Order: sequence, then C-alpha cells, then structure tokens
Amino acid sequence: MKNLSLREKEKIVLKAIAEYYLKAGKPISSGFICQKRILPDSPATIRNIMFKLEEMGFLSQPHTSAGRVPTDNGLRFYVNSLLEETPLSLSQMSFLAHDLSIKKGDFNSLLHQASRYLADQSDSLGFVLSPRISKIRFHHLRFIKISENKVMILLVTSFNIVLTEIVPTEIYFNQEELDRASHYINQNFRGKNLIFVRDCLLGELPKFKFKFEQAFNKLMTLLKASIVQEEQEDQIIVQGASKLIDKFGLMNIAKLKSLFQNFEEKANLAKLLSDFISLDRVKVLIGSESNLPGIADCSLILSHYGDSDQVLGSLGIIGPKRLPYKKIIPLVDNVAKKLSQTISQNQ
Repeated sequence: MKNLSLREKEKIVLKAIAEYYLKAGKPISSGFICQKRILPDSPATIRNIMFKLEEMGFLSQPHTSAGRVPTDNGLRFYVNSLLEETPLSLSQMSFLAHDLSIKKGDFNSLLHQASRYLADQSDSLGFVLSPRISKIRFHHLRFIKISENKVMILLVTSFNIVLTEIVPTEIYFNQEELDRASHYINQNFRGKNLIFVRDCLLGELPKFKFKFEQAFNKLMTLLKASIVQEEQEDQIIVQGASKLIDKFGLMNIAKLKSLFQNFEEKANLAKLLSDFISLDRVKVLIGSESNLPGIADCSLILSHYGDSDQVLGSLGIIGPKRLPYKKIIPLVDNVAKKLSQTISQNQ
C-alpha cells in the first residue's frame, strides 16, 4: 500500500476512525467526524469519503446504520503511513536502563527481564525468543558427560555469557573422549558456531577415514543431535498471559483457548518469529497477517536483538488488534536496542 493511494481528506478520515477505534473500540459515524470538526466538509461529503474507504477495503460496517471501523488493511495503512509514534518518557528509559542488566552472566535472567518489562509496559503479552546455541559464535566450548545417555554442551559466547544445553545421545561417550573433542573444536573453530563446525567436519571426515573415523562419527552424531533438538524445541519466554485474559474477557472463550494452545505448543509461533529474526526494524503483524489462526484477533509487534555483529533472537508483544501502536512500536524498538546494547557492553 502506498501513500498515493489515498487523498489527503481520505487519510484524515481513516486516521480519525482508526484512532477512535483503537481507543474506544466503537464504530465512528460521519456525524461524529463533523461534530469533532475533524474536517470542515458536510456530513454527506464525509459519508462519501467513508464509503470510498469501505470500497477500498480500509473500513467495514459492523451492521446496518452503524458507523465504520478499520479493517486489518485499514489498520495496516494507519500503522505504515499515518501513525505518529510517541517516544518513551525519561522515566521509562531510566527504568529500562536499570532493569535490563546482566547479573553474573545470567543470560536467561536477562531475557526474562526483557519479556516481563514488555508485558508490564504494554499491558499485553511480552515474549522473547531465546537464541539457538548452535548459531552463536563461541569463545570457548566444552562437552560434559552428565549421565550414560546425556551430554551437556557448555558454551562461552563471544560476548562473555555462559549458555548450556543438555543433549540426549544413544552413543556412549566417556569424559576423556569429550575432552578431546572439546579441545579440538576450541583449537580449530574459536569464533565460529556449531553449525559451521558441523559442516566443516563433514568435509574433513574423508581425510581421517582410517585413523579417526569412529571418533569423528561420534562427534558428528553429537553435534547433529544438538542441532536437531534445537530445531524442535525453540524456547520462547512468555510473560503477562493474564493480561490477555483481561483484554479478551469472557466474550469468546473458544478463541481464547485456541490462542493459549498456540502459546503452549509454541512451535508455530517460534517458526513465525524465526522467519522475521533478521529484520532491520520493528515489524507489525495485524490480525490475519500472522497466518496463525489462533491469534487472528491479535496483533504482533516484534523486533530482533543481538550483539554488535550477530542477530540472536526476536522479541515483542502480542495483544488485541486495538493496541496503542504509537506507544507499543517505540517500546518494542527501545527494548530490542537496549537488550542488544546490554549484550554488546558485556564483551
């Protein structure tokens, strides 16, 4: 949708209807626009403008003789072309700077802080998608045997945060084998990630076919198991679910149940977030744009975070379509930037 697709008066009417709907949740009539002197034109002229906006798919009429409300397309045009964002206040920025801090290298705690802050400040559901350990560049890595069929991957990132992951394996490893594998990877692949290591080892395997084939095969099996497990179990930190219950109320229990089933399973939501993980700016998905039936009545505002040269994950909020976008968009943008800044300063 381009700005040139609407004339100036049409933009003014659409903006007025969108903002009133977001605030009050009610249809707006041509008489209301005249009464508020939003345009100096007659009610008949304003009705014609509203009718044209309806024909173009920007407005809809809930029932006969009612005023109009914005459609998903109307809200999309409003967010893209008509919205005037409200910057965060100094007190919000000060609280954000104080609240998002890494304590004793506890990266997971930092992500929970960000999710909680998003939920509290937006009065909606805040989420953070944790980074996949296999995609993070490491400064040091170690494999630790914790049981007969489980190995822990301990990874010190390039930004000096310790991450761990427990990988089930059907192949027996003793700690000496794991130490040799850890030493080999640290010597040859520091500054890379585990996916890069896996791909390189696949290429190197023929060179060591006779002497080290068994050791390489075992190491490859462990790396593959770790990466496959991550792809199946994306971790999403979600806070503020009760806020959505308050917003939806008891009007549509079936839709609310479907919504929380989506959050519980998390796989579809994780896929959606991963698809947008390298965006350059805040992304707004309104209603059906998310292609997730369970949240078709919601909007998602998301951005990404990372260190100085690597995108690690995404974050944002989920709430009803009637969100105060002018407040929420800069909120998500600032939390993403602050989280990234906190990670980079830890290097």
